[in-house]
Amino acid sequence: MLCTLRTLLLKGSLSVKGVQATAAFATGPRQHDTTLYEFRTYSIKPSMMNSFMELTQENLHLRTAHSEMVGYWTYELGGLNKVFHIWKYDSFTHRTAVRSKLAQDKSWKEKYISKALPMMDKQDNEIAYLVPWCKLEIPEKEGVYEMVSFQFKPGGPAVWGKSFRSAISTHVNCGYTKLVGVFNTEYGLLNQVHVLWWNDNSDSRAAGRHLAHEDARVVAAVRESVGFLDSQRNFLLVPAPFSPMK
Repeated sequence: MLCTLRTLLLKGSLSVKGVQATAAFATGPRQHDTTLYEFRTYSIKPSMMNSFMELTQENLHLRTAHSEMVGYWTYELGGLNKVFHIWKYDSFTHRTAVRSKLAQDKSWKEKYISKALPMMDKQDNEIAYLVPWCKLEIPEKEGVYEMVSFQFKPGGPAVWGKSFRSAISTHVNCGYTKLVGVFNTEYGLLNQVHVLWWNDNSDSRAAGRHLAHEDARVVAAVRESVGFLDSQRNFLLVPAPFSPMK
């Protein structure tokens, strides 16, 4: 994009004023890191949940041989009979190559896919990037995870990014919970951000939330960002025994 604008300026086809107007309508920081994360959510038939998890534990090594799995969880609250997993790719080209190899992997298809699919009611996936101001933090010990999904008003991070970052940073600095990652959706619902948090257990999460609601710093930061928010949903997640993130 920058090269194209520079070329047009040299040719006299675009004025500096035009470039400034283009920048004014940018929706957020440029995404320099090509690393992407695929969020997959599977709804499992209630009577098959235990069998599905056993099958997955026995055969997941066939899948992780092709690409990196960040974590694998079951829904505890906010949904039932669902599993959620995150996969990391270097680029879209990398993901395409992995998916192509999986389609040709006879063991993966015969030992897992053919048996797992009849156990599922639904599959969903999204592609997301870590926001530029956040790094993925791996918890050092076992705990529970909370995924908070924010649906913002249209306009992108240029509209709501600054106030949202302030709200997240305030929560982190107050120490009521531990931030794992902040992900901005690229494919799926746009203007959606998923925030993954870690806590020792469900009770420590509840206690921290009550304290946060009484903290003037948190209240002020949230009040500033909530004006850009359309909806919010929370899920309590428990890591599977075979999940890299515990």
